[in-house]
Amino acid sequence: MKDPQILSTFQEPRTPSQRGRSSSVLVFDACQPGVVLRAILFVEAVMAVGAMFGSDTPLQWAERLALLTAGALPATLLWLLLACSFKHRLGRLGRQAHYPVGVVLGALAGLAACAVLAAIGVTANPPWLACAVTGLLLSVLLVAGLGLRARARTPAATTALLAELQARIRPHFLFNTLNSAIALVRAEPAKAEALLEDLSDLFRHVLQNPGESVTLAEEIALAERYLAIEQVRFGNRLRVQWSLDPAADQVRLPPLLLQPLVENAVKHGVEPSDKGADIRIASERRGETVRITVVNTVPAGQGAGGHGVALDNVRTRLGLLHDVRGSFRAGLRYGVFRVRIEVPA
Repeated sequence: MKDPQILSTFQEPRTPSQRGRSSSVLVFDACQPGVVLRAILFVEAVMAVGAMFGSDTPLQWAERLALLTAGALPATLLWLLLACSFKHRLGRLGRQAHYPVGVVLGALAGLAACAVLAAIGVTANPPWLACAVTGLLLSVLLVAGLGLRARARTPAATTALLAELQARIRPHFLFNTLNSAIALVRAEPAKAEALLEDLSDLFRHVLQNPGESVTLAEEIALAERYLAIEQVRFGNRLRVQWSLDPAADQVRLPPLLLQPLVENAVKHGVEPSDKGADIRIASERRGETVRITVVNTVPAGQGAGGHGVALDNVRTRLGLLHDVRGSFRAGLRYGVFRVRIEVPA
């Protein structure tokens, strides 16, 4: 075997690059479309509630909201622009420094909102202090919310990793794989050795902590090892077609994203059918977007039941890594179950 120490990864320390990557994670990355959208919607929601005070009719409320938006929207965009400009500097600072920087920028944005309102003639004597405090408080709430979301990424990813680890070492999977190897030891020892090597590589990859993201090429390599193991078990019943775009290999994905989708295709397509199933795995880069699809045929009369847990797991982790820029769709149609993922290149 190439590496007989299957469990050696429990002892592997994190590399310096991995440590640096985790320490430079921003509490709020104002360059991200999801952060921009959340910031604008949050400020507009607050302005809409504020406009209700002193408004007797919907028309008065709309007029007040328009005036408040005239000052708040440019100030919010200024806050986002400054925060995005300081992204690399913030990345070199500790996470605790991100909060005061965001709050100070909020106060400056509040002053900018007052200046805009004064410039368009809404008020002759701008309440500078009130604007600064309002901007400060809004930024406190916004940064705190984004901070909670950032902190939620680590436990969510860890929980997902542990769930996938438990799925990989579940007894029936290991039992079937070892039985296949035992059956091959005497008749085809070289094939049995290759099977155990694939199992070793699969477990080594699953048991290690690769960090927040991996490349699509790494996920494809893991899926290939898994399918090589299952090919011994199912033989001609497992028919796999690959259609891979090399330009998409370096796109970033949450770890163990593709493999459970492939396993679902085997479990719900190949395993329950005497005739087996066809599985197609494809990747394609379209401009600034990469599309990944996993398609499998389903036995007649069988629905999409049983896919839910893994699909929810994948959908959640994809949203944590790529936010609104990631897309996930899955569904059964005409006896074919299709999963389509789109991520930024």
